[in-house]
Order: sequence, then C-alpha cells, then structure tokens
Amino acid sequence: MTGEVSIATLTDSVADFIREQGLDGVSTAGQSMGGRIVLDLARRGVGGDTVALDPGGFWSRGELVVFGATLRPSIALVRALRGVLPALLDNPVGRALLLAQLSARPWTLSPETVLPDVRGLADSPATGAAMDALTKGPKQQGAPAGTVPGRVTIGWGRRDLVTVPRQASRATELFPDAVLHWFERCGHFPQWDAAQEATRLILDSTR
Repeated sequence: MTGEVSIATLTDSVADFIREQGLDGVSTAGQSMGGRIVLDLARRGVGGDTVALDPGGFWSRGELVVFGATLRPSIALVRALRGVLPALLDNPVGRALLLAQLSARPWTLSPETVLPDVRGLADSPATGAAMDALTKGPKQQGAPAGTVPGRVTIGWGRRDLVTVPRQASRATELFPDAVLHWFERCGHFPQWDAAQEATRLILDSTR
C-alpha cells in the first residue's frame, strides 16, 4: 500500500488483495493489530470465518495512554539494540527483560521463535505510523448480530499487558456473534506462549 497508514487503509489493502486474488469467503486470522484488521474485515462483510487474537482497538482512554507511554519506549529500545538482539535473545535473562510486556513467560521461549518478530518490530519503517494509527485513530467499530460473514472467534491472553484482559468484554459487546476463548498463563502473543493451543484454535474455528 501507499499513502497514509491507518487501520482503514491497512484493512482496505487486505480487502483489495482478497478481491483481486478471487479469495471471497476466505478465513482470516490475525493477532494484535492484525486481529483488529481481521475484525474490521468481518465488520465490512469481507472474508469468511475470523479469528482475532488479542486484538487492538478496545482500549479505554486511560488504557490507551498507558499503552502508548509504555510500548513506544520499548520499540525505541529494541531499535537501539538492533545489532545485539540475537545475543540478548539467546539468553533467558535477556528475553525476560526485553519481552516482559509481550509474554507471560519470556524466559521459556526459544530465540528462534521470538527473534523474527522482534527484528520485524525494529526494522519496519512503518512501526511509528502504525503506533500512531492505533493510539490516535478511531477505536474499533462493532458489527451487529447477524451481520458478519462467518464465525468470529476472539482469543485473549489472561496475562496480556498490551491489550489488557478487561478489554475482552468490550470486544464481545461490539461483536455479539463472537465466541471468546481465554488463553491461560498467556501474554499478548498466544503464538509464543501457547503455540499449540493457538494453532488448534485457529484451525478448529476456520473449518
């Protein structure tokens, strides 16, 4: 995509891709911002079954302030440490320090699991614009009952420090057709903390 980075334009790009590739009715899954985008696709009537893991867009005003004030410095730190990330993440103590906001048990994760995601956060030229889209743009809109094109499943980590668990009730209120799944002992990245459970949820919810 080109131009403004916003939730609307990112969702437009995914919707355009689905249409151009002849994938009408395809199941979609996303996490964090990706979770918000697939919910927005469902709200628009695009796609089929939808799985959103710890989606953004459901913060209160105070939670949004905390989100921006804590995650922006974390991203800046990761960028500053870009050259030594492999060494830091190879150490359980380094993983615990760097990833405490994102994982409930970062010291147990393998470096191979987390390094690509952390590098992507550090290297993406659009990270700052994406943060602005989340913190300064509109909140997620909902979809009245019976208006989504397929099943909607929302997964949430009980120990999520980014999109905190109490936001789940707002999400299910705005998407009354959704089924809520809780990941126990899990932070913002179910694909890290509960990889097999997350995979099973996606496959079972998109059959």
